[in-house]
Order: sequence, then C-alpha cells, then structure tokens
Amino acid sequence: MLYRLLFISLLAFSSCKRDVLFETGLTKYHVGDNVHWSAKNYNDINWKYNRGRTGNKVFWARINVDLQQRLETIGPMGVQVHAFGAYDFYWDGVLIGHNGKPLSTEAKEIPGTEAAVFMLPDSLITPGKHVAAFRLSQMSNGHDLRDVQLKLQNYKPLLRDPLIITAMVHLMAGVFFIASLYYFLFYCYSKQREYSVLIFAFTCLFFFCLLIVEYVKYYVDIPYTQFFIRLKAVGILTFLIASLIPYYFSIQLGFKWKRQMLVLMLGAYAVVFVIQYGHYDYTSMLFSLIMWITCLVTAADATRRKVKGGAVVLTGMLAIPLVHKFALYDIALFISYTIIVTCMLYLHVLRARVLEEQYESTLLLSSRLQLELIKKNIQPHFLRNTLTSLIDWVEESPKQGIQFIKALSDEFYIMNAIAEETQIPVSQEIDLCKKHLSVMQFRKEIDYVWQDEGILPDEALPPAVIHTLLENGITHSAPLENGRMYFKLKFVTTAKQKKYIFETHARNRETYRDQEGGNGFKYIRARLTESYGDQWTFTSGAAHHGWVSVITILT
Repeated sequence: MLYRLLFISLLAFSSCKRDVLFETGLTKYHVGDNVHWSAKNYNDINWKYNRGRTGNKVFWARINVDLQQRLETIGPMGVQVHAFGAYDFYWDGVLIGHNGKPLSTEAKEIPGTEAAVFMLPDSLITPGKHVAAFRLSQMSNGHDLRDVQLKLQNYKPLLRDPLIITAMVHLMAGVFFIASLYYFLFYCYSKQREYSVLIFAFTCLFFFCLLIVEYVKYYVDIPYTQFFIRLKAVGILTFLIASLIPYYFSIQLGFKWKRQMLVLMLGAYAVVFVIQYGHYDYTSMLFSLIMWITCLVTAADATRRKVKGGAVVLTGMLAIPLVHKFALYDIALFISYTIIVTCMLYLHVLRARVLEEQYESTLLLSSRLQLELIKKNIQPHFLRNTLTSLIDWVEESPKQGIQFIKALSDEFYIMNAIAEETQIPVSQEIDLCKKHLSVMQFRKEIDYVWQDEGILPDEALPPAVIHTLLENGITHSAPLENGRMYFKLKFVTTAKQKKYIFETHARNRETYRDQEGGNGFKYIRARLTESYGDQWTFTSGAAHHGWVSVITILT
C-alpha cells in the first residue's frame, strides 16, 4: 500500500502543469566587475557564450528571460538558480539576493550552494523581456565550467514540493532500514545462514543510504566546494546495489553461469567508470541499465526453466521501462529500485517457505526414524535372542543373569528418556552406549571395551547418534585375535568446528551395505540436519584398524 501511494503521488508531482510559461536565452559571460552590467538595457553583445576558466577573478553572467504567461492566483514568483560558485543575483538591475559571498577586495569568497531559490517582487514580473544577471566568483572546482541556469515557478512550490517528495522518500527509506535491520538479525541468529539473506540485508541498507544521500541536498546546505562528495557517494552506493541485486537473483533463481555473469557485469561497470569518469549522473544511469539487463536475462532464463518466481521477476523487470516512460528520471529510478527490491523480497519469501517445508520434512523423518530405532531395539528377534541369552545366564549363573537384566533395563530406560529430545549431553549418550555394550557382551560373550578421549560432558548432540554408530560396529565387525572389540570416541574442538571421531578397532566382517543409505546412517543425517541445518558433515569408511566415522559440526 505504501509503495502504491508513493507511486501515485510521485507520478502526480512529475506530471503537473507549469504555472509559469517562459523561455530563456543562452547564458553570456564576461570576466571583470562592474555593477552596471546588471542593468536590464545593458548591451552585452560582446560577451561570450563560453565562460572559459576564470581563475581567481570575478566574472558576470547574464540570461535573457521572456516571461510569456503567468497564472494570476499563484502567489509570489520564485527563481531557482543552478550555478557553481558564490554570487549576487540581480533581476532587471535590482539586487534580489545572495548565494554565498563572491570574492571582493575586502574579503575572501564564501562558497554558495549549487542550487538556490529566490523570490521575485511582484513589480518585476510583468510579462515581457527581463534580464537575470549574476556577479560570480568560483575559487574552487575551477575545472568544472558548468553554465548558470535558472527556472521560473511559483515560489511556494519551489520550496514545498522537494520537501514533500523528500518526506515520502524518507518514509520509504525507513521501510528499507527496518528491513535491513530485520534481515541482519535474522541472518545472525539463524541456524541456516544463507548468503542470499545477507545480500538482501545489505541491499536494503545500501538503498536506504542511497535515498538519504540523494535527497539530503533539500534540507542540508552543501557548499559547491563539497558538491561532488555527495555525487561520489551516490555513485558508490549505486555500484554496490547494482552489483548485489543481479547476484541475488542469480542465486535465488539458480542461474547456471553466476561467476561468468558476475565477471562480465563488473567488467562492464569498470569500462563505464573509465569512459564516463566525472559524469556522475550518467555513470549511475549506465550502472542501473547494466543491472537491469543482467536481471532481465537472469529472470528470462529462470522463466524458460519454469523456476518458481521467475515469471514474477520477469514481469517486474519488464514493468521498469514503462515507469521510466511516464515519470521523471530521478523518480522513476527509485520506483524501479522499489520494484526490484519487492521482487527480491518475493523470492526470499518463496525460499523461506521451501526451507520451512524442508525443516518440517526433517522433523517428520527424524520422528519416524526415531520410532524405527526404538522399534529395532524391541523387535521380536532382538527380544528373542536377548531373552534366550538371559535364560541361559540365569540358569548357569543367576548373579550374572541379574546383572544382564539390570543392564537391559538401564538401556531401555535411557532410550525411553531421550526418545523425545532434540539434543542430549554427550555424557548421557556415552552411558547409553556403555549399557548397550553390557547387554551385547552378555548376549554374544565378546569382550567389548569402551574408550573416550577429550570428551566435554556438557557438550550436546542429537540422541542415539553415537549409539547408532556403535550398533553398526558391533553388527559389521568381528573380534580381534584376543577376542575383544574396542570402541573409541574422541572429541576435538576448534574455533570453527567441533568434531566427533568414532573408531571401531576390530576385523571388518563386510563392507557396510550402503554407505549412503541404511536406516542407521539415514537416522544420523536426519538428526544432524534437524539440529544443525547444513552446518555439518558426516563421513564413514574402512580403516586399517577397522572402521572410522567422523561427525563434524561447523560453529
């Protein structure tokens, strides 16, 4: 709603009728200083249209104005002057005002602003021929020989309209600032840190800065000596925005040639910068054009591949030329950027929905595998074999049979306690593994030895992950010559990652059925994804001493 209101309002401002009809002649210049040159009837036939370099000298400029028609009810008339330097402004020989203070024999120049507005007396605005004269000095930026230009309009709109537009633009800037802040926090505190979110946050921040820098000229007096600082800032911000937006679209729309596109785009920016150096507005316009072409190609490719959201982005890109056709360039530029950022936000929403669906799917898979893992421990053949071994132990050694029953009970108790947890302390996971080894030692009459190294008891990890690796080691390994099997869990931590290394020291009976599949490995991957998103790796493979599995968690 805000963007629609802004769009309509800005179009209204850009298409309003002129309340003063006038024509101006070419500006004439003459180096020297004589107040009589401000007179309406002064003969300036020998003055030059090319001002040339004036150095540290005072010079004059005159503009013939033909005031053709003016609405009688519009109030005082104003003049908006664009010029570099400090000057005194005369209208038909009458001193109207000052912008800065020109150089004189008594004092140094006080720089004026690039744009200034003056109110003309009613007695001097009759239809017909008039002369605007300027006594100027330009002590700085002497290389910039820009002409003195003026525009006649109702005085109140000259002051009011820029402030109204600035207020609306600043409302829009506030929206982008809040959006950038939100997505910066979202990125920092998200488990799944996607660079596209960070790019979007920076784009909103740079666009906020661009809006502020572009319109600060309407309420902050910027001396002409510092005029180019703002233009350079606008150019830098436009370059950053024009670089980030196409890259964001290429990521979200799955563009195949991201790097090639980025290299070509930056190369085009470099060529434009070198060729158009010093032409700040034109450079920014070319940057925006290159960005638009790149985004259009990316969106068209995504539409061809039927990527979700590609058609919406393509429609937004095609709407931008229409905006430029019906609105002034400055206004159309910001409306175009708003359309682009809205398309970026739309793609982000689509991506967030996909991630939410993936997360829900992971939760469902984790729950299903969790139930399957519990069922595996109480399935008929497990119970039958365990109870058969239990009967034998009770008959042969009641004391050992009681220990067997207690170990089995403790394992089931821990398994039931952690069934609904997302993460548990590693110390509890080790207790579960030791209880399982005790049960399996009674069942298979093999001496299982547990070892751990560098363990931090309070470190958390998904439940039954190490237990699953232990089960795989028991199932797919045979004892060493001494009748033992060794299991060792090592924990290594650095500033960037945490690593669990689980080693099985035994003879490999056979290669695991499918290193990418199997309920055990599926369960481990599902649990890791549930807890850490994509910030983890899992490898498992044969080693000279048996088998090694490594879980790496990125921090």
